[in-house]
Amino acid sequence: MPLFSYGFRLFFLGAALWAFLAMILWIALLTGTLTFAENYGLVAWHSHEFLFGYVSAALTGFLLTAIPNWTGRLPLKGGGLIALWLLWLAGRMGMLVADRIGNVAAAVLDGLYLYVVAAVILREIIAGGNWRNLKVALLVTLFALANSIFHFEVLWQGSPAYGIRIATATIVVLISIIGGRITPSFTTNWLKRQGVAKLPVPFNRFDIAVIALTAAGLLLWAIAPEWKGTGIFLFAVGFAQTIRLVRWRGWLTWREPIVLILHIGYAFVPLGALLLGISILWPEMIAPTSALHGWTTGAMGIMTLAVMTRATRGHTNNPIESTPATTVIFVAIILAAFARITADLWHANYLTWLYISAFGWCVAFGGFILAYGTMLVRKRIA
Repeated sequence: MPLFSYGFRLFFLGAALWAFLAMILWIALLTGTLTFAENYGLVAWHSHEFLFGYVSAALTGFLLTAIPNWTGRLPLKGGGLIALWLLWLAGRMGMLVADRIGNVAAAVLDGLYLYVVAAVILREIIAGGNWRNLKVALLVTLFALANSIFHFEVLWQGSPAYGIRIATATIVVLISIIGGRITPSFTTNWLKRQGVAKLPVPFNRFDIAVIALTAAGLLLWAIAPEWKGTGIFLFAVGFAQTIRLVRWRGWLTWREPIVLILHIGYAFVPLGALLLGISILWPEMIAPTSALHGWTTGAMGIMTLAVMTRATRGHTNNPIESTPATTVIFVAIILAAFARITADLWHANYLTWLYISAFGWCVAFGGFILAYGTMLVRKRIA
């Protein structure tokens, strides 16, 4: 079956379905319509399922599709792919019934998945001799460790702290590495077809320096999130990432949303750093936990959806261009990101903006399921 022939098919569909359902469940928890995961903690469940539930599935789908191109080896498919997806699904179900099976059992059931993914990726990179991308396997391993820390903190003290910061930092670095590779590359290809002479600046030492600065700033934030020096460092990260983004000349792609969305999504990397810097230096303006949404809802939500739409169209041999449905998906996820940040800044209308954000999120991922679900389950166009 086509659905089991490539990682992006099964995991992108699973990621979108879970992103949609988890948001519905979260709003149901907030309104008291449903009750579950009470012993684990409602906010902890919400944070975990979007960080380690949705993002992990989207990341797996991307990596299982990209790694064969990196290594020249055959992709994981068939029974092995199904087993990996079922392990991810078991984690989602375990977290839903944590009150019944116990938090420890739910943590063990969920925690195993990312270590298996890291092992699969490491095996492929080593077997293919693709040492350049070994850092990706190491970052996925760190993401798996962050999940374990997250669970341990919830079990030990009732709420996560280091786990959230390490996981967020890891994904932001991955976006900086992978997003910083594909965004200017796809932009260059599109601009060349349009006959534009001034192209994005190629990857050079400045990009390496910005990635290193970002990794150092995020490490400092993970260790000392309240230190004023961390806030200053994050401002430096934000400005450096902004300069990097401007060098890619994204404004020239305004006529093609499927390219432009990569720039918009990446823009939330510096924006998130600046918001966190403000929250540390002037906490009365925005709380640190609230500032995180610049990275989580913004950078992660938009970038993953941007990659999922583009990769699905490309690998199913559909034209890599934005249809009206795709444009609606992009507008909805951007609305979700800005509304979620606004909710934290405009406390008087917090719930209103929160519901607007949830609505935009559901439209985006519901739209992806409707518009791209058939592409994912059908054969590649000849």
